[in-house]
Amino acid sequence: MFLVTEYGVCENLRKLEITGVSCRDVYAKRINPRVKSGRFMKILPDYEHMEYRDVYTCLLHRYRHILGLWQPDIGPYGGLLNVVVDGFFIIGWMYLPPHDPHVDDPMRFKPLFRIHLMERKSATVECMYGHRGPHNGHIQEGLVVPLSGGVLRVTCDPLSLVWMPKIMKKDEFSTKCNQTDHHRMSGGRQEEFRTWLREEWGRTLEDIFHEHMQELILMKFIYTSQYDNCLTYRRIYLPPSHPDDLIRPGLFKGTYGSHGLEIVMLSFHGKHARGTKITGDPNIPAGQQTVEIDLRYRIQLPDVESLRDFSELSRIVLEVGEQVRQEQQQEGGPEDSEGEPRPGPVQPHAEPPAEQGREPGDGEALAAAEQPVQSGQGQPFVLPVGVSSRNEDYPRTCRMCFYGTGLIAGHGFTSPERTPGVFVLFDEDRFGFIWLELKSFSLYSRIQATFRNADSPSPQAFEEMLKNIQSLTS
Repeated sequence: MFLVTEYGVCENLRKLEITGVSCRDVYAKRINPRVKSGRFMKILPDYEHMEYRDVYTCLLHRYRHILGLWQPDIGPYGGLLNVVVDGFFIIGWMYLPPHDPHVDDPMRFKPLFRIHLMERKSATVECMYGHRGPHNGHIQEGLVVPLSGGVLRVTCDPLSLVWMPKIMKKDEFSTKCNQTDHHRMSGGRQEEFRTWLREEWGRTLEDIFHEHMQELILMKFIYTSQYDNCLTYRRIYLPPSHPDDLIRPGLFKGTYGSHGLEIVMLSFHGKHARGTKITGDPNIPAGQQTVEIDLRYRIQLPDVESLRDFSELSRIVLEVGEQVRQEQQQEGGPEDSEGEPRPGPVQPHAEPPAEQGREPGDGEALAAAEQPVQSGQGQPFVLPVGVSSRNEDYPRTCRMCFYGTGLIAGHGFTSPERTPGVFVLFDEDRFGFIWLELKSFSLYSRIQATFRNADSPSPQAFEEMLKNIQSLTS
């Protein structure tokens, strides 16, 4: 009897079959509610006569390429899908931020599809979207096969293998629902919208008094609901970590004004840290780099009373920004942390050159570059008067602050530009960013979840992944 720990099944399969019946019962009940009666329906395949080799060959090995983290192509909104092995099922869970503005609350998640063996040698794909239980769907998963004159795409339909001549992109798969009528509600689009609003925002439209926010919410519903769970997904990796990183990189949920909570990936690149949107909005879409932090420029905040004065904080930050601009000019233009020229105006500012001989007197707002970032002591923190925050329950003590830039743009990602701001590190699991031009504050909290099959095979692969998801919306 074989073990399949590589797929997240940490038990011997026969032992799992004998002892896991109650777990499968709970699972079936958890995601198969009988809507009309309010009772649960139990749908389980006949595992008693299942060959364990079939489970491995037709399920685990067959669909191993879709395990891990993925970003759906839903226009500017993006998303986070985690495909895992759960007993004798492979399930695609969509991870959703908590309701705005409760950034410290745990993530929400709902199943979008599941794959299992209803009979020997035949995997069944079911769409889980909507409120009427599982129904027929399928998954197309691409493999690149080098051939003269092009490539062939192998589509993994549960009923057949179809060979289609098509140029394939690496690390993609798509889902399709074959019974989209299961997504409809008896009350029509109005009932669907009210249900979606309660799930997405935890409130009714009447509870949202801001007219612009109402427009954004309605726009998102109209845009996202048209896909009907027929989506293409692109693989994403968790950022690699290094002992010298300021904090452990990873996924965070953050506040973005009227857009609600969004998912951001924090990664470290030499002397820069970057926040990349995994979910986005019509202004700054998913895949774009929302913030960049220059770890060479640590900012010493004034005392709390002075910090309440926005003009004082603005003066300090703009002084740093001017220093960065001058050093860019001396170097002949903006470059990234690896020394490569930046391709466009929406890219973040470059790191400054080596600052040998800098004295504290060169500018009280600038921290000495040679000061180790890990030596910071906790200091009182308060937002300046006039800076808006969706969540007023932010920490009142921070470890350290750095100069950074944040990406802002008009609706439709028009006229994007980087504007100065302050990166505020609170602790290992929380940080913030003060957007000077917007006079607003974003609070970020770490997503406390363990993701399997999500590590990057190499730093180069991670960098390539970041470029790929950013290019989709540039």
